[in-house]
Amino acid sequence: MKSIVRILSFIYLLFSITLINAQSSKNYSSKIDSILQSKQTIPFNGVILIAKDNKINYQKSVGYKDIDAKIPLDMDTQFEIMSITKQITAVLILQEVEKGNIALNQSIKNYLPNLTQPWANAVTVHHLLNHSHGIDDIEKPLLFEPGTNFKYGNLSNILLGKILEKVTEQSYAHLADNLFKKLKMTNTSFYSSLQNPNLANGYFFTDKPNKVNDPISVESYPADGVISTAGDLLIWNNALHKGKLLPKKLYKLMTSESIKSQHDLFGKEPMGYGYNIRIAKHNNITYLGHTGLGNGYSALNIYIPEKKISLIILENQMSEDRDLFYFLENLIKNALLDNL
Repeated sequence: MKSIVRILSFIYLLFSITLINAQSSKNYSSKIDSILQSKQTIPFNGVILIAKDNKINYQKSVGYKDIDAKIPLDMDTQFEIMSITKQITAVLILQEVEKGNIALNQSIKNYLPNLTQPWANAVTVHHLLNHSHGIDDIEKPLLFEPGTNFKYGNLSNILLGKILEKVTEQSYAHLADNLFKKLKMTNTSFYSSLQNPNLANGYFFTDKPNKVNDPISVESYPADGVISTAGDLLIWNNALHKGKLLPKKLYKLMTSESIKSQHDLFGKEPMGYGYNIRIAKHNNITYLGHTGLGNGYSALNIYIPEKKISLIILENQMSEDRDLFYFLENLIKNALLDNL
C-alpha cells in the first residue's frame, strides 16, 4: 500500500511540475507576443527562440531577411552574431589552456613576440579575456593598469585570435570551423562576401531601414566574424553550459566574475563579467549572456542555469539611436525572466 502511495505521489509531483512549466511558458509566450504586436518606434525584424534543454518552448520569425524584396525570415536564416563570437574565442583559448599550450597569467608578449609596446609584458591572456587589459589602441599607452578596470572592445579578441594561431599553427577560422563541425552546428560559419546565401541582409534603421554593406575582415573574425542561426546557438549553449566543451574548473573560470562592468540591457548597476560572458541577476534569477551589435544586426544570447533555459534573439536591423539599442531585446528578456 505504501509503495502505491509513493508512486501516486511521484506521478502527482511530475504532473504538477509539468503543469507549472506549461503555465509559465504560456505566460511569457503571451507577453512576448504582445510586445511583438505592439506599435514600437522600430518594429521587430528577426527571430526568437526559447528552449529548456533541447525542448523548444517558443520560437518565432518576424519580418524579412531582404526587406526590399520582401523575402521573409525563417528559423533557419543566418545572422551576423557580432560580439557573441567572442564567447567562441574564449572557449578556443581555454581549450588550449587545458592542453597546456596557453597559460592564463602569462604575458601576451610570450605568445606575440613581435609586439614591441612597453605594455605587452604587463598584459596577460586573462586580461584580454575579461577586457581588463587597458588597451585602447595598439600604438598608444594603456588607459589603466591591467586588471584594475574594464575597457570593452574588439582589439583584445583580435589579439586572442593571433595567440591561438601562434600556438596551434592554424588559422582562427580553421580552429573554429572544426569546433562547429564537432558540435554539428551546420549553419554556422564565417562572414564571406561571396558565400552565405542564407544570410539575412543587415539594416540600419532611422525613419526606414537602410541596407548595410560593411564586410568583416578576416583579422576581425575572433571578435565579430561568426554568422549563425538561433538553432545553432541553442546547440552551442547546451554544449557550453553542460560540460561538453570545457572541464568544470575552466568553465567556472569563464562564467565567474573577475571584473565588473555595466551594460544597459543587463541593468543600470555594474555586474559581473567573466571571460567574454556577463553574469547578471533579475528577480534573484542569475543568468549568463552576451550581446552583439553592428553592421545592421542586433543579437542577444542568454542562458539561465537554474532553469536550463536559453533565450536567443537575432535581428537583422539596429537603430542609429544609441538609446534604442537592444530596446525590444530587453523587453523580451524581461518578459521571460518575470514569468519563470
